[in-house]
Amino acid sequence: MTITQFNRAIVRTPGQSVVKGLRAGSQDDPDFDSFMREHAAYIAALRAAGAEVDILPALEAFPDSVFVEDPALVFGEGAILLRPGAPSRRGESAEIAQALEQRFSRVLRLAHDEYADGGDVLVTPNAVIIGLSARTTRKGAEALAAKLAELGRKAVVAETPKGVLHFKSACSLLDETTILATKAMAASGAFTGYDVVTLPDGEEDAANALCVNAVVLAGSCYPRTLDLLAAKGFNVVPLAINEVRKLDAGLSCMSLRWREM
Repeated sequence: MTITQFNRAIVRTPGQSVVKGLRAGSQDDPDFDSFMREHAAYIAALRAAGAEVDILPALEAFPDSVFVEDPALVFGEGAILLRPGAPSRRGESAEIAQALEQRFSRVLRLAHDEYADGGDVLVTPNAVIIGLSARTTRKGAEALAAKLAELGRKAVVAETPKGVLHFKSACSLLDETTILATKAMAASGAFTGYDVVTLPDGEEDAANALCVNAVVLAGSCYPRTLDLLAAKGFNVVPLAINEVRKLDAGLSCMSLRWREM
């Protein structure tokens, strides 16, 4: 069994309010119908890769609630309710708590002033890397590391390159030994001992790929990255993310994934 093997996943249906979701730049609002098609294709890809997918109902009061990975972390050993760094997202943890409690015997929680986003958390075979960012404070990262220790997981805190929203905006795990990363992230020193695949210039946003059961989900709008991964022998499934990427989001943040024994 590897760290990228999953048989369960949780997603949340986008609400109409998703078109007003958070974004770091001045991108146009996503088109809702197109966003829904992208989300449906994402769910289909998870299922095709071998994961049973539970779909939670939309939360209109929280435009970014479709991105379920930010308010929670899940493992076979249990779940951790996080405290998102963006004020508009802090109520999402309470909204997903019941779903986690129904599926996990152990659900840990960060305190109200311990801010950490799941988008800043990269799970690797050696350790769970927690990146510091505008959304994850050092206090939150250290508190999260302590919760991970309760689940038997080693954690390390790392710096996120300047100008990067989330740690996983600039990197992802492709398999047990390989990391996909931007040049800046590759040069950070966070991935000693790993084979680092560096993204082509101009396709840095492709860094947030997602490996599920030896299938790598990647944005179809990054042709050079797709060719690079295929040339290295990865089984790549391209997915349209034209609307998703208009927001502070990527492929990993649209699901919570774990291996249920």
